[in-house]
Amino acid sequence: MNASEFAATQWTRAISMGVDPHEYRRVTDSLTGIADWGPAFAHTAHAYLERAENAGSSRSAGEYLLMAARWFRLATLAPYAEAHHAAAEADRASGRALTVLEPDARKISGAGFTGWLRGPADAPGTVIVIPGLDSAKEEFLDLVSALLARGLAVFAMDGPGQGALAATTHLEPNYERVVGRIIDAIGIARVGLVGLSLGGYFAARTAALEPRVAVVATVSGPFHLDWEQLPAPIRDIIIQLTGGVEAARTFTAAVDLAALVPRITAPLLIVDGAQDTISGVTNGESMARLAPHGTYLSVPHGDHLLGNARPDWLPHLSDYVARALIGTPI
Repeated sequence: MNASEFAATQWTRAISMGVDPHEYRRVTDSLTGIADWGPAFAHTAHAYLERAENAGSSRSAGEYLLMAARWFRLATLAPYAEAHHAAAEADRASGRALTVLEPDARKISGAGFTGWLRGPADAPGTVIVIPGLDSAKEEFLDLVSALLARGLAVFAMDGPGQGALAATTHLEPNYERVVGRIIDAIGIARVGLVGLSLGGYFAARTAALEPRVAVVATVSGPFHLDWEQLPAPIRDIIIQLTGGVEAARTFTAAVDLAALVPRITAPLLIVDGAQDTISGVTNGESMARLAPHGTYLSVPHGDHLLGNARPDWLPHLSDYVARALIGTPI
């Protein structure tokens, strides 16, 4: 795959993260090969850091910092020697932005997790947003904003092997332990979960095993993975994030929700894009059939994570979660 083909595959992911589409095209059109991807995106992120330093207001500085975080996150999507550094820079930039834009936001970290708790201290409900295989908390700012707008508090996180923790930890399937520690750290009695891509598996598994989960929604979450059928690039990412081939095979074998979904007693919304067809990945329709309170939404033109179809699912999901946590959407 050449640089232009790779840029095309990442198009909806990048645009749904909130970067300017024209700037994305300018950056990717200048690439001579995939090896240029990471340095070019990191260079763009540094330009936003410089804008933040020279901004005329604290508000502008914070917005520039959030944009820098997005570009640093995008820098990690292609093989890049400095990918861990870019992930750390994304974490720092988003933290600096929230310190400026939302002084009441709290950084909370513990064993296997780190993230920011945003929203009012007296919010009637709290949602944990769980990222996927090679994603991180900086990717889903629009989802977080939609939940915040409905009066909820939101903890956007990186877990083991994800985002800011990718350099020091490995993916683990027993994500309910991580979420349990987060709930304890926040100090709440019940929580909603939204999981994206592989995070959908983590969220559904947690909902089956953690009784404090009051509602769960998954977006492009796998019901089952088959190692032998997975495309080589996905296998390579799993190997990298688990620490080796055998660990990757063991992790992949654990991604099977058939026995767990019937145990999810909370309301469950599964969102899939009908154009999201990846070899070796069984999507969420089977989940909805097995779940006691499952609802399935398939968007015909949606791709993976439905970045090309935001209006078709994001408001609905946000209302669904708010209704389950606080009785009615706002």
